Amino acid sequence: MAEWIGRDKRARRCYGFDEIALVPGMLTINPNDVDTSFEFDGKKFQVPILASAMDGVVDVKFAVEMSRLGGIAVLNLDGIQTRYDDPEEVIISITKAPQDKVTELLQKVYSKPVKEKLIARRIQQIKSKKAVAVASCIPHNAERFSKIAQEAGLDIFVVQSTVTSTKHISRQYKSLDLYKFCKSLKIPVIVGNCVTYDMTLELMHTGAKAILIGIGPGAACTTRGVLGIGVPQVTATIDAASARDFYFKRTHKYIPIITDGGMRTAGDICKAFACGADAVMVGSAFARAKEAPGRGYHWGMATSHINLPRGTRIYVGTTGTLEEILFGPAKVDDGSQNLIGALATSMGSLGVKNIKEMHDVEIIISPSIQTEGKIFQVIQRVGMGK
Repeated sequence: MAEWIGRDKRARRCYGFDEIALVPGMLTINPNDVDTSFEFDGKKFQVPILASAMDGVVDVKFAVEMSRLGGIAVLNLDGIQTRYDDPEEVIISITKAPQDKVTELLQKVYSKPVKEKLIARRIQQIKSKKAVAVASCIPHNAERFSKIAQEAGLDIFVVQSTVTSTKHISRQYKSLDLYKFCKSLKIPVIVGNCVTYDMTLELMHTGAKAILIGIGPGAACTTRGVLGIGVPQVTATIDAASARDFYFKRTHKYIPIITDGGMRTAGDICKAFACGADAVMVGSAFARAKEAPGRGYHWGMATSHINLPRGTRIYVGTTGTLEEILFGPAKVDDGSQNLIGALATSMGSLGVKNIKEMHDVEIIISPSIQTEGKIFQVIQRVGMGK
């Protein structure tokens, strides 16, 4: 699979969403007759799209609304919601900061310690509305925060870092033992992020109930530019799906993979499922919702890093309600609204009845898929030319 790129060095060609297309088969199905639901740890969620744990995307209000609509929104326990009694005031200051000052402001804002009482309070606020409560933090804080969160009624815990491994070496602090951690909690754990077959397989052995796939593809993330690390999401998802299927054959345990980041439109989301994803996680699409706390802005979770920021604040605007973004009716022409309707229509056109059948759809390499016949859209900056 690899080719020579220089003396004694070979490299594998990898692919992103803009380089592939999905091919219809011999059957079409009414979109109303397909099943877009996502199964996780014995529970079914009608929306297979998770809202990313970004402070400009998810707060208590957003998490409650996402749950009402049948999906999952992840609250960031390392973020503004757990550092400030009045997070709205802080978020407003971030949205109003000049672009050349915002990173410095974020570093200052996130230097305030997390308040453990706020971890419990935010989760209880979500649960008081009969909503599914899901929260995340970095591995370094996982043992401490998970105990508080679990006692407060958390339903799912997410351990998330830029690059996750089962063997982390540090002289400065004790590393999280993911094997012990996943077994110690009474609630399911999602672990990420990774991009390779071997690490996906290793993380499944920890007892995690789902694995997040993706390093650096997010719209607000600069990891690939700062560190040079990452694998395009098509290849990363396919490799991870292969590990999942191998693990299932050996253990008869099906561990879902969640493609995290890099999806700009509903079409990208459809492609992620065809590559093998069981669910996807997005930020930018939901940052456009009226319910999102960022008022059309959002920023990467590593943007505030005190020594080496790996993200930026971006503006995506506010285009509609969360319900419109998920279920329509779409009022824009770029595939950023009615995501579930688009997924169902794609599945119907491809002739598949559910997400697992989507994994068998034919994929072709097609760099021209974004530009063929679209010259007027590009010139006029409408539709696919935006």
